[in-house]
Amino acid sequence: MTPIRPLTAAAVLLLAGPATAQDHQYPLETAEHLRLHNVKAQPATLEGKKGLQLTLSEEGARQLEAMTAEQRAQQTDIEQLAVIEGLDFSSGTIEAEIAGTPGPGSGAGARGFVGLAFRLQKDLKTYDAFYLRPTNGRAEDQERRNHAAQYIYHPDWPWFRLRKETPSRYEAYVDLVPGTWTKVKIEVRGERARLYVHDQEQPTLVVNDVKTGAQGKGAIALWLGPGTIAHFRNLRVTAAPAN
Repeated sequence: MTPIRPLTAAAVLLLAGPATAQDHQYPLETAEHLRLHNVKAQPATLEGKKGLQLTLSEEGARQLEAMTAEQRAQQTDIEQLAVIEGLDFSSGTIEAEIAGTPGPGSGAGARGFVGLAFRLQKDLKTYDAFYLRPTNGRAEDQERRNHAAQYIYHPDWPWFRLRKETPSRYEAYVDLVPGTWTKVKIEVRGERARLYVHDQEQPTLVVNDVKTGAQGKGAIALWLGPGTIAHFRNLRVTAAPAN
């Protein structure tokens, strides 16, 4: 009899049949199954829990230094992503524990930006994403608090364009603490998406016009913004069953 081998830290794929959901689980204690883009990854323990720390890579730093004054004025940022290999996601749920804090020497505008990108295209520039601004969660400025959670679509609809043309529609308040594990869940159904934080029953942010559209699909990636030290653990992706 062939012995049964225990599961490793690799992704777990559970298939219950052709019409059921596909459940992929990633502990994220190593960079296994990740393709790094402008980030470096290392195992790290935060609040006694194992996970993966992501920060800007040396190549990413060189790209930032090479930016022109005009690019900086347009708030152009390089994409910082850790792409989950082998996933093609359209609709379903994405769950993870994430944490973010501004890194040493980061600018005054750093907020510890951390989140998850979905329907990412091969150019590594086109995607939808939800992310958090942890330092905004308990800010003494109410306007900053209102910008704690954010939806974006890159490259066409970055946060500053959304805020200018559709104020408050793609941002919301949620209680956050920098450098603390925060549970998030993203539900995507065609062109509708919901962001849930802290296991709350009601969504923190509701988006009824996901920019990739009802038929959009692509990869999933761990996402971080400028000046951030980000942590991720326990990623779970459940694809909706095919119709």
